[in-house]
Order: sequence, then structure tokens, then C-alpha cells
Amino acid sequence: MQSSKIISGYRNYNGGYFKTLIKPDDTGGAMAMIDITLPRGVEPPPHVHKNEDEIFYLLEGNIRFRIGDNEIEASAGDAVFAPRMTPHHFIIENEQARFLNIMTPGKLIDYFVEFSTPSQNDLVVTPPQGPPPAEAIAHMVSRLEEVYGIRLL
Repeated sequence: MQSSKIISGYRNYNGGYFKTLIKPDDTGGAMAMIDITLPRGVEPPPHVHKNEDEIFYLLEGNIRFRIGDNEIEASAGDAVFAPRMTPHHFIIENEQARFLNIMTPGKLIDYFVEFSTPSQNDLVVTPPQGPPPAEAIAHMVSRLEEVYGIRLL
């Protein structure tokens, strides 16, 4: 029987994984930063953050962003800014993408922790096998709106 080993600092999230690089506690709540790898097909729908600005810095892959009325094709080495109160979303154009996500202020990281689990054994990227159950979607949407001030469009 193979034993499970938690991979230090990594968490499974939405078919991929992330590692927290800067915690809000380290910045007086001003910001947080994660290194996140996601498969194509798990991108968030268009949404608006009431409280946070976001910066995306691509490390691997290509992502097409829609920020307000602007469409931005980004690849490794590009940075994209999504200001609060501006509708935005993105589409991963490869099998997977890796990027830094910087959130100011940093409270939004609590969402990623809430909807993830500690990574065990190998870090794996798994494309979606269909939509999540309706109850899971409803729970996530209510938490996004009520706790994190994010409205899906």
C-alpha cells in the first residue's frame, strides 16, 4: 500500500494546483500572490471584483483575457492588469497555463484556500470531465458573492 504524502505548500484547485508565494499576513493584508497552474476548460466566467485588483503574470502557456472592452492575447513573460469593478475573464489557449496571480488587497486568497485541498503525492493537471454538480456551483457562487464580493455576469 502506497502512503500519501502532502506536497509542501501546494494545494489542488480546479483541476490544477497552486502555491501561495506571499500571504496577506505578510503584507498587512495589502496583497497576496499565488503561483497557479490550471488546465484549459476551468476558467472562471465573466465576473467583477468589488474589492480587488488582479495582476496576472504568465509563466507558461497562452491566455486570452477580456478586461472591460479590451481583448488581450498574453503569453509567457506578459503581465495583464484587471482593475476592480471592471468585468473580466480569461480563456486558456493551451492544454494548461501557469501564471502568477497577484491580488490587492490579499483577502481573495481565502477563496482559493476554501475551494482547494492540500496536494498529495504528485502535482497533476486534470482537464475537466464535465461540469461540477449543480449544488457545488450554487455553493461556490453564493460564497463568491456573499463573502468575497465577486459578482458573476
